[in-house]
Amino acid sequence: MASRLLGSFATDIVTVTVGWQIYTLTRDPLDLGLVGLSLAAPIFLFSLFAGLAADRLNRRAIIATSNSIHALAAGFLLYYAMTGSSEPWPIFLAIFLHGSAKAFEDPSTTSILPSLVERKQFPTAIAYAHSFEKVAEIAAPALAGVLIALIGVWVYLIAATCFAVSAGSSALLKAPHRERILQAISFSELVGGFTYVWSNKLVLAVMSMNLVAMVFSGVLGMLPAFAIDVLDVGPEGLGVLRTMPAVGAIAVGFLLVRLPLKDNVGRTLIASIMCIGLSVVAFSLSEIFWLSLVFLALFGAADMVSTNIRNTLVQMVTPEEMRGRVASVHSVTAGSSDEIGDFRAGAAAAAIGLVPAVAIGGVITFSL
Repeated sequence: MASRLLGSFATDIVTVTVGWQIYTLTRDPLDLGLVGLSLAAPIFLFSLFAGLAADRLNRRAIIATSNSIHALAAGFLLYYAMTGSSEPWPIFLAIFLHGSAKAFEDPSTTSILPSLVERKQFPTAIAYAHSFEKVAEIAAPALAGVLIALIGVWVYLIAATCFAVSAGSSALLKAPHRERILQAISFSELVGGFTYVWSNKLVLAVMSMNLVAMVFSGVLGMLPAFAIDVLDVGPEGLGVLRTMPAVGAIAVGFLLVRLPLKDNVGRTLIASIMCIGLSVVAFSLSEIFWLSLVFLALFGAADMVSTNIRNTLVQMVTPEEMRGRVASVHSVTAGSSDEIGDFRAGAAAAAIGLVPAVAIGGVITFSL
């Protein structure tokens, strides 16, 4: 929990700061989309190898190493910001490095959890894990907004420190020992996660539904543009905007801890995705700050329900020896979907305007 909390805390600080920095430099929503693309591209490039690494290598070491790389990326972002340069491409490169580490970290983080708790406790453990992450998502963006206003880019130093402590916490994890047989990697083993997902229609349906929904409902990456051009709030306002999805999510998350979903799970998943689409449409049309906060909280609450159902189903039906590779496929559909959605929204906003681009995406999500 310490590793997840600090890692999520630092990630959200970097996300808010990079978004504000990029948009104040270029005022182009497409660049906000390119930040999302820089995060998503490594997941597609490395997902096969990351999943296999999670199944063949020490997951604890992978998580610790990934957090160390996150710390280096945050340190570089601080250094580059101090140079005063206005070229955005080095920022994209640093985010690509950050995304590459995330591509390897996510499958190991996801697949190590079932080995830390008993099977009957796993749904509750999932809810706790995501709730702790949402606690970070509440505190970090709000704090980042205030710190940007107070100390500027030095906020990256705080993120780098949190990543470093998260790496140390990861190194202390005590998961059961797994026998690892060193052998040549076959192509069938490399693509085993995709093969398993394709053959398991339940897992395939859940992942596909989430991927399509999140691609069209992308809104979080556009928040710097909404904060500056629509709602006319500063970095503090951006921090609060970014916090609200987590506020809604953690409220629902703690409810799921007490009352895990057991009945009508499929219908609940569909209803949650429809709510995501409606909240995105409502947010895009709002010009009132407090009302926008409410719609973002509803967005986060619905997404938390969807996430809880998806992660529980995928992990519960996946064999231990396949969890790393399946988690890697899950990273492609879940871990990159938000970023791909941000890129879609940024590209569309550059073509037809910010509000129509986000609103149309919400309508499509609801219609799915």
